[in-house]
Formats: sequence, C-alpha cells, structure tokens
Amino acid sequence: SIGNETFENCSSLESVTIGNGVTSIGFDAFRVCSSLKSITIPGSVTSIGLQAFGYCSSLESVTMGRGVQSIGRMAFTYCDSLVSVTIPDSVTSIDYGAFGHCSSLESVTIPDSVTSIEEFAFAYCSSLESITIPDSVTSIGEDALKNCSSLTSIVIPDSVTSIGDEAFSGCSRLTNIKFDGTVAQWNEITFGGGWKDKVPATQVICSGGIVVLN
Repeated sequence: SIGNETFENCSSLESVTIGNGVTSIGFDAFRVCSSLKSITIPGSVTSIGLQAFGYCSSLESVTMGRGVQSIGRMAFTYCDSLVSVTIPDSVTSIDYGAFGHCSSLESVTIPDSVTSIEEFAFAYCSSLESITIPDSVTSIGEDALKNCSSLTSIVIPDSVTSIGDEAFSGCSRLTNIKFDGTVAQWNEITFGGGWKDKVPATQVICSGGIVVLN
C-alpha cells in the first residue's frame, strides 16, 4: 500500500508510477502535489483514500484500473485541471465530494456498477457539460451536482428513488430534465428540499407524459 500522507505536499513531484502490487492508496497520500499532471492507478488497487489526490491542481489525466471499488471522500477534490473522468465498472459508490470543485471537469461517465452518487460528489464542477447516470443508481445525494453551472441537460434513470437536498441547486443552465420512467414513478421519488433551486427547467419529460415543476 501507499501509506497515509506519504507524498503529501511534494509540490515539485511531476510523475509517479504505481506498481501492480499496490492494493490501496492511503488518505492524503498525494494531497497538494501541485505539479503532478497525470496518474495511472493499476487494477491491483481496490481503494483510493480520503483526499488521496486532493488539491493536485495540475492533474489533467486520471486512469483507474478495473480493481478500484471505492473512490474515497474528496479523493480528487479541487483538481482544477482535470477535464474528463472515466470511472471503471468495478466502482460501486462515488463518495462524498470525490470530484467536488473540479472546475475544469467537462464530462463524466459513471458505470453500471455504481448504485449511489453521494453528497457533494460533483458539486461546483462549473465546467461539467455532460454526465451519464446509469440505471443502477438508486440515489442521488445531497448537493451531488450543486452549482454545475454548465450542465444543460440530465437524464435520470427510473431506478432512482431519492434525490437529496439541493442535489441540482444552482445548475443555472439546466433546462432539459428527462426521466426514463413514467409520471407515476417520478411522483414516487423522495425529493429533498431545494433539489432544483435556481434551475431554469420548468418540466420533466417522462415516458408517456410530462411533469410540470413548481
């Protein structure tokens, strides 16, 4: 394993090779490695710890092997140069704030293995234009996509049963919301307070009908 805080604040570190024998990356392991530009996480790694790559402001590219099961709390928070992320289909949850404040992040593909998008997972990703939510996801957490001000459309799968407080709050360009299920299924979802605050969309397009948003 790469231990907790091993390379924290190594501000001149530009590249790292993680060997195939590594199974875990500890908390704060590469936090504030502000010159690190890319990272490849091998398939042997199953967990990425709390803030493991947090505040790596030059990090542009992340490749994750198919062994990764959990992306820890704020694992990539404030990675300001990260443009796109493909999450492998071994991951089952995207933890609190995992990609929060990644201001250059434009697109995210979430695999069918993920069942929950936790609180603040992609909050304040102000460049995010596209996110694919698979039909394995049952819950979208509080503030999960808060202030994603470049997001113009979203497709919510009919597997979703709960949308947390302010989940889409501040998505000021979100005009198109589509739900893969029926109007009846939409009405069965548990909604948190302010889930659509400052969202310009006036309706949700469902299978066989439209829901008018108040």
